[in-house]
Amino acid sequence: MKTLAIVNPAAGFGKAAKLLGPTIDRLRAAGVSFDVAETTHAGHATELAREAYKQGYRRFLAVGGDGTSFETVNGLFPEAWEDGEKPTLGFLPLGTGNSFLRDFTKDGANFALQAIIENRSRPCDVIRLKHKGGEVYYINILSLGFVADVCTLAGKFKRLGAASYGLAVVLTLARFHKRVFPLTLDGTPLKDSPSTALLIFNNSKFTGGNMMLAPNADTGDGQIEIVRWSAGRFDFIWNFQKCYDGSHIHHPLIWTGQAKRIEMDFGGPMDIMVDGEVMTVEMESLEVLPSALNVMV
Repeated sequence: MKTLAIVNPAAGFGKAAKLLGPTIDRLRAAGVSFDVAETTHAGHATELAREAYKQGYRRFLAVGGDGTSFETVNGLFPEAWEDGEKPTLGFLPLGTGNSFLRDFTKDGANFALQAIIENRSRPCDVIRLKHKGGEVYYINILSLGFVADVCTLAGKFKRLGAASYGLAVVLTLARFHKRVFPLTLDGTPLKDSPSTALLIFNNSKFTGGNMMLAPNADTGDGQIEIVRWSAGRFDFIWNFQKCYDGSHIHHPLIWTGQAKRIEMDFGGPMDIMVDGEVMTVEMESLEVLPSALNVMV
């Protein structure tokens, strides 16, 4: 099977470029055969994956962070789904994080490398977001509210590096904003739509490295895991640390649910965070593409 490693050399503030050579040597010494393509700009991994898929590649290695794997997935879909193909995706988080891998291991890079060498894989659902401007595909998380607001704001302070997120959290808490998100799950409107601080639609459990925002999520169950948190500012702050072990879902103001298809009309565009990427879209629906991808874990 033809394999393409899509490398983001800028990942991890340039660490990926330094670690790339030894990692490639180790893979090839183990008998793993693949071609390499490096990204040069945002969205380039999507372009590379899409073109490689047309050329017959069906196995891909995302060498970078969450953004690299997100772009790669969006280069493979919807074509792979429409063709009835099931491409395979491996991960090499060199110098950066990969929240998706956390569902399977705490030893991200080494575990992922061994999975590729041993050719281990399992089926994984892909979630399709339809919005007014098109479609987006993801395998980890889509967030509205607090998390999306933090990520959007942090992007404005990029020059501060890692400190940008700390500052964004403080500012987002200071202007704490709740919104109403009416949803229709598998054709049935939710009767209760409280003012909500955080709403997430998960395929996997973790985000932001080690935050277990959706402890009941399963990447292969054919369902979107929904977590809706309607707490006020101080209650939200007081209980937020529980997101790291998943115990936050027992809070009386948290509702969890599942659906194969979710429809929504929020009255206009809004900021979302999807697999680490921030964008502004007018959401229409989410739908599971069951077992549409094989992941090397």
